[in-house]
Amino acid sequence: MRTFNVILLVLFGLFIVGGVIAVATIGKFGGDGDTEVPAVATVWGVLPRSVVAEIVDTFNQGNDNVLQVTYVEVAPEDFDSELTESLAAGTGPDAVILSQAQLLRHENKLYNVGFESYPERLFRDTFAEGTEIFMTNTGVLGFPILIDPMVMYWNRSLFTNARIAQPPVYWDELLDLGDELTKKDPSFNVSQSVIALGEYSNVTHAREIIATLIMQAGDPITVRSGGDQASFVLGDRFGLPEAPAHSALRFYTEFANPVKPAYSWNRSLPSSREAFLAGTLALYPGFGSELLELQERNPNLNFDMAPLPQHRDSTFLTTFGNIYAIALVKQSANIGGAYRVATLLSGADADALWSENIGIPPARRDLLGVAPNDPYNGILYDEALIAHAFLDPDPSQSGSIFSSLIGDIASGRSTIERAVSEAKAKLQNLLR
Repeated sequence: MRTFNVILLVLFGLFIVGGVIAVATIGKFGGDGDTEVPAVATVWGVLPRSVVAEIVDTFNQGNDNVLQVTYVEVAPEDFDSELTESLAAGTGPDAVILSQAQLLRHENKLYNVGFESYPERLFRDTFAEGTEIFMTNTGVLGFPILIDPMVMYWNRSLFTNARIAQPPVYWDELLDLGDELTKKDPSFNVSQSVIALGEYSNVTHAREIIATLIMQAGDPITVRSGGDQASFVLGDRFGLPEAPAHSALRFYTEFANPVKPAYSWNRSLPSSREAFLAGTLALYPGFGSELLELQERNPNLNFDMAPLPQHRDSTFLTTFGNIYAIALVKQSANIGGAYRVATLLSGADADALWSENIGIPPARRDLLGVAPNDPYNGILYDEALIAHAFLDPDPSQSGSIFSSLIGDIASGRSTIERAVSEAKAKLQNLLR
C-alpha cells in the first residue's frame, strides 16, 4: 500500500473517534451525543472526480462504514441549476465544494456554523487571511481547502533580448519597461506588448486584474454590514484625497490609449493568453493553476513565474485568488456527518493531499509556511498567503458591468467618477 494511503487510513481512523466527540460537543450538529448520524454523506463539487476519488475512496475504505462519503462531480455550467433543483426535490447533497465566486449565489442554502461551534479565533489562526471571505459576522459558511493565486508569467527570452534582468515588482515599472518591450508602428499597430491592460474583451482575467488593482489601491470592493448583508463600496474614498478605484482604473485604461506613453494594447489583438503563448506578450497575469497548461500548449516557450506586481505606495500586499471551501448544506438531514467530512477534509493532512493532487496551494497557514522545494511552489505559496477576492453575486453579470465600465472610460463616453458610480449601482442591484 502506498505511503499516501497508509497515512490517510490512520488519519481517518483517528478522525472517526474525534468526530464522535465533535458531534457530541457542538450541539446543533448532532443534537445530543446519543443521536445517530446517517451512514452516508454526499458531497457535490466541480473538481474532477478523478482528482477527488483517491482521497474519498481511501476515507471510505478506512472507517469501517461508520461514515461513508459519496462525491458527485457536477459540470461547472450545471452546478447552480442542479443544486437548486435537487434541493427543491429533497435530493440535494449534504455538503458542497465551491469557490468564493459561488458563495453569494448559494449563501441562503448553506449552513452557517456559529462561532460557538467553530471559534472565530480558530478560523483566523488556521487559514490564510483571504479565506475569511467565507466568514460571516456570526460564523463560518465554508471550511477552506485550496487557494489559486494570481501570479505574473513572464517571457524570459523577450526580457533577455531587451537586456532586462528581472520582471517588475511594482506596477509603475511597466511605464519604463514599455519603451523596451512594446513594439508599435506610427499607425499605432502593436506587434509586441509589454502587457495586456486597458481593454476588457481580449484581456484574459480582466475582471480579476482590475479587482486586484482596486484592492491594492485600498478599496476592498465589497464588505459585510452588521447584519451580514453584503454591499459594494466600489468607488468610496475611505478618507483619501481620491477614491482608490478611480486611480486604479485610470492606470489600467492608459494602456489602451494611443496618446498615452503606456499604450501597448488594443482590441484588435488576440487574447492575452494566446499572445503570451505566441511569444508576443512579455507579461501575462494568470492563475497558478494555468502553469501546466501553458507548459503543454507551448513546450518551447521560455517563460517563468513571478509574484504579481504591487502598488508602490500600498501598505497592503495582495493579489487576486480563487478560494475553494467545503460548505455544509442547510437542508441536509445529515449535518453532523457533513460537519465531520468538512472538518476532516480541511485538516492539515488532508489539505496537503488536496494541494498535491490538484496542484495549487493549500488554504492552511501551517502548510503555506513550508512550501515544497520546486521552482514554482515557493512563489505560489507566498502569493496564496496574500490572496484576496471580493463577494461577487454573479461573475458573468459583474463581468459585463466591469466590461462596460472599462469601455465607458477608455472611449471617453464617461468620466471615471461617473462610470464607477454607475457600475457600483448596477453591481448593488445584482445583490437584490
